[in-house]
Amino acid sequence: MPRIAVLCGTGMSSFASELHSKEGIAPGCMIAESPWGDVPLSIVKMEKGEVVIIDRHFSNSDSRTPPHSINHKANVHAAISSQPDMVVSVNSVGSIRSDLKPGMVTVAGDVLDLSIRPWTFHDDNAIHTDRTSIFSQEASNTCSKVISTVQDSSPAGLVVAQCVGPQFESPAEIDALERLGADVVGMTLGPESRLISETMLPYVCLPCCSNWAAGRTPGDPNAEISHHEVDEIASGMRNVVASCIMSLLEEL
Repeated sequence: MPRIAVLCGTGMSSFASELHSKEGIAPGCMIAESPWGDVPLSIVKMEKGEVVIIDRHFSNSDSRTPPHSINHKANVHAAISSQPDMVVSVNSVGSIRSDLKPGMVTVAGDVLDLSIRPWTFHDDNAIHTDRTSIFSQEASNTCSKVISTVQDSSPAGLVVAQCVGPQFESPAEIDALERLGADVVGMTLGPESRLISETMLPYVCLPCCSNWAAGRTPGDPNAEISHHEVDEIASGMRNVVASCIMSLLEEL
């Protein structure tokens, strides 16, 4: 039975329930142990396969782990330990392009991560992983076809810029990222993509445009960004993401 591991966060806290609603099979829970800490998993068993879901912002308290403090090694290790056939990252992002409106699900084509913190599972031995083609083109095409059936357009091949947060970016930073080729900006894909690239597993990323980047709100460049609104908009894209996952299971 095919299995997909999904790493998700903002707006996707009820993603397991979204999948459950499509086929009526209640999700189960378990704990994955890792050298970097334990990680809770939600497992949804479906007719087409299994989906293992990891909330990257999980915490042992009532608070949510901020992006700069996420234990990416533990999360990715937990995802890989489930022995998936594919890994999917679902990331809330800010839109830099005027045609990428909040509420749109897109498909990533590359990552622009210039942060100085290294992320690797190989701290004791120099192993250099190729990242020329980070994401599976076949899986990305599958998701694009699904998205095109529910949105006016299906933007693909997007460059996702990595910023560390937890603050949103400044307009000047967004302008600089655009000049470097970024289409959207987020706070979590960079580390995940680096670690997952070391596993050699097929990988796809679905950036969910949940806000305009700083200075890019049409008609109001001084508009502030509210995380509450970001979370609310991101949650509205769960159904599209779930449809992508279902189609990916069919292809495996």
